[in-house]
Amino acid sequence: MKLASLKSGGRDGTLIVVNHALTHYVIVADIAETLQEALDDWTNTAPRLNAVSQALNLGPTEESVLLDFTALASPLPRAYEFVDGSAYLPHVDRVRRARGADVPASFYEDPLMYQATSAGFLGPRDPVSVASEEYGIDFEAEVVVVTDDVPMAVTGEQAADHIQLVGLINDVSLRNLIPGELAKGFGFLQSKPRSALSPVLVTPDELGDAWQDAVLHLPLRSWLNGERFGEPEAGVDMQFNFAQLVSHAAMTRPLTAGTIVGSGTVANEDESKGASCLAELRMLEIIAGGKPTTPFMSFGDTIRIEMLDAAGDSVFGAIEQVIQPYGQ
Repeated sequence: MKLASLKSGGRDGTLIVVNHALTHYVIVADIAETLQEALDDWTNTAPRLNAVSQALNLGPTEESVLLDFTALASPLPRAYEFVDGSAYLPHVDRVRRARGADVPASFYEDPLMYQATSAGFLGPRDPVSVASEEYGIDFEAEVVVVTDDVPMAVTGEQAADHIQLVGLINDVSLRNLIPGELAKGFGFLQSKPRSALSPVLVTPDELGDAWQDAVLHLPLRSWLNGERFGEPEAGVDMQFNFAQLVSHAAMTRPLTAGTIVGSGTVANEDESKGASCLAELRMLEIIAGGKPTTPFMSFGDTIRIEMLDAAGDSVFGAIEQVIQPYGQ
């Protein structure tokens, strides 16, 4: 099934079930008013929501409404926790090679992960507001999963059963602020503003054969200012699957229902697939010619992130955003 949230209904939105074709939806307040409420009692709410989904996929009903993507908030307008990994090591390798460093052997055994911003997510059509172009505005196309309640110290095998929803994210980064923050040795803060989730999140069964071993096997496509930027395969070169990432995050603490776990920027060894962020393209330019030639994003630039299934249909809907000055 596919779940989303309308902007109406307060800070946490109004939960809706969306049909497979992303054309119609039904409000399900009698089951749960918000997605977080549904996740808090997932064992009971999921079967009821799935029954609504099955009925809606048979065709529009008297209760169904045409879907307007601009009316959608983030499926989870705010989450208790968002931890973002960096599971695609080709991305890490290029960033490090550009500054003459190798990937440590430990990176192949121990996932990279940081605590990201979760207090608020942008809607899939909301603009990205930034105070200055000098911050080095970048997009990052990633896959995310959402969990139910995860006990502390779960194994990777156990963690797989706690992945309840899958989606995409534009993990916005302010690249020129990152070096100074990392130099402090205390992680990201100002360099990681609010991100945007895909219009809908879907249950793993909705993905069919594309979801195998806690990895999503489809290309992740992005377009910058209407031009193809990249379409790396999300199912290739992922060093740690999502079950392993969830297990890593829960090693010393339980995870609350509604926790979002990110894959990190999707990247392949095959450079012909393109990139999923400007930083990686710039790193390839440094490796090839000694300096970057592609600028970071400017006010008025647009980014589109989407994933299509084998039939060419949109799985999660598209994230479509414009960069604008803060306060506009």
